[in-house]
Amino acid sequence: MYLEHVNLVVKNIQASLLFYGAAFPHWKVRSEGHSEWFGKPRHWLHFGDDYHYLAFSDHGEGHNRVLSGHQVGLGHFAYVVNNIESVIERLLKAGYRIDKEGQVHSHRKNVYFVDPDGFEVEFVQYLSDLPAERNSD
Repeated sequence: MYLEHVNLVVKNIQASLLFYGAAFPHWKVRSEGHSEWFGKPRHWLHFGDDYHYLAFSDHGEGHNRVLSGHQVGLGHFAYVVNNIESVIERLLKAGYRIDKEGQVHSHRKNVYFVDPDGFEVEFVQYLSDLPAERNSD
């Protein structure tokens, strides 16, 4: 079992593509189109690789939940990467800033960024192939 896609409602798909394209330069637009969502027109786009993707729809209104608050909603989602330093370098070079550093851990490195629509995205690199080490506190 694996997660195929996450569907994010955003305000500006191009802004999202800049962020996620910096994080994942090998991803591409898989498909896109126009439709209506409960009476509101929207442009949708799938961005990813052959196995998983992010689905964006540009009909977003208002603001995302306050990440330091206690509202119900998405806290963050995470991607496992092979080289966290290169992901950080690409995102910083593209003008994004680190939101939070991950905790120091002997078997993983992680960092958090916030995308243009306020979704917190964690990037994690595991330094061990052993689940007991990777998942320890």
